[in-house]
Amino acid sequence: MRDACAAAVDRQWQRRIAFARYSPADTLLKEDPEIAMPPVLPAFLVARWLLLLILLAGVYFFGGFLVPVLAALIVGLASWPLYQRWLRACGGRNILAASVAITVVIVVAVVPLSMALSYAIKEASNAIAWLLAANRDGVAVPNWILALPVVGERIAPYWNEYLGHPHALGDWVQAVSGQHLGNIYRVVLSLTGNAFSLALNVLFLLITLFFVYKDGDRIVAQLDLLGERILPKRWQRFSRMVPATVSSTVTGMGLIAIGEGVVLGLAYWIAGVPSPVLLGVITGFMALIPGGAPLSFTLVSLYLVGSEQLVAGVALFVWGTVELFIVDKTLRPRLVGGPVKLPFLPTFFGLVGGVKTMGIVGLFVGPVLMALLVAVWREWLLDVKTNSEAHRLESAEGDGQVSLVEGGPRNEDRR
Repeated sequence: MRDACAAAVDRQWQRRIAFARYSPADTLLKEDPEIAMPPVLPAFLVARWLLLLILLAGVYFFGGFLVPVLAALIVGLASWPLYQRWLRACGGRNILAASVAITVVIVVAVVPLSMALSYAIKEASNAIAWLLAANRDGVAVPNWILALPVVGERIAPYWNEYLGHPHALGDWVQAVSGQHLGNIYRVVLSLTGNAFSLALNVLFLLITLFFVYKDGDRIVAQLDLLGERILPKRWQRFSRMVPATVSSTVTGMGLIAIGEGVVLGLAYWIAGVPSPVLLGVITGFMALIPGGAPLSFTLVSLYLVGSEQLVAGVALFVWGTVELFIVDKTLRPRLVGGPVKLPFLPTFFGLVGGVKTMGIVGLFVGPVLMALLVAVWREWLLDVKTNSEAHRLESAEGDGQVSLVEGGPRNEDRR
């Protein structure tokens, strides 16, 4: 009996082995599910980890193009309403409209900014060369300081002590910035050698911007499809608020900064200030920060007054004040009047954090991210207030119904 059972089991296993040898895997699992092994991990978990690994690999390999891609997305979102007009003018031909838009961006933005930056770098190298010479020999007390009544004679000894001896400027620069003056000069000179890298990044930006214009509608449709699955209730508000926020922030801040840099740079040139292009570029970047533009032209005006050019200094200060008043009262509310108006502190942190992490592009990425964070925070507070109001109304209605129910028999008793 025992031998018969063993022979039967042996025949069964031989039949299974032969069936597995000459049968496909799916047929084997269907015909004999007893030999199918259970999976170690669920299929959905494996798919999620695989997708995460693919995304991480993509970020790793394409991380060097992150800054040009972000810049292209920001420029595309900021100029999207204008591109829609060009698209309608071109009869709906997206390739032609995208080509025209890229040409306009090159002519209006890339070429002037490249020329301004090249002049600014040359003037910065000349200014630092003068600082190196002054650092080597020391800086004598200016005549206008000596001519100051009462305080001129008191300032002169401190000037000679802290700035008059050799290498005094280098010590001050190192104490403030943590870098040696010669290292800063070499960094400025190396900027001209990095022109190829900068041109390559600009080329990547323009290529990405072309496809953002060309395929923007399809990208938005795909993002809406995914966003409605992730945030079904809030996606419509967020998806329409993000382009408006980016457009208002970038367009407003960018146009105001460029305008103030150009206008005040021309004023510097007329007033006879040395390195007017460099100071105009610095003023333009400072205009992105609240209070940066008035600080810039005030310091330049004080320099002119200290250089015995009283009329030019006062005229520059008056011109800057009038220009700033006109911009703040007329242009800024129209250009920066988007759905999210940032207070001073988030704007400042966005600018500083953006420059620290992404360089020049961070001047626009940082405020945009801070605007989105502020928008999310305000939407959250709005939802909380709405829910609390709804709960209060429901409680009031419930109390009213209870009072009506309690008041009914009393009225009948009165009758």
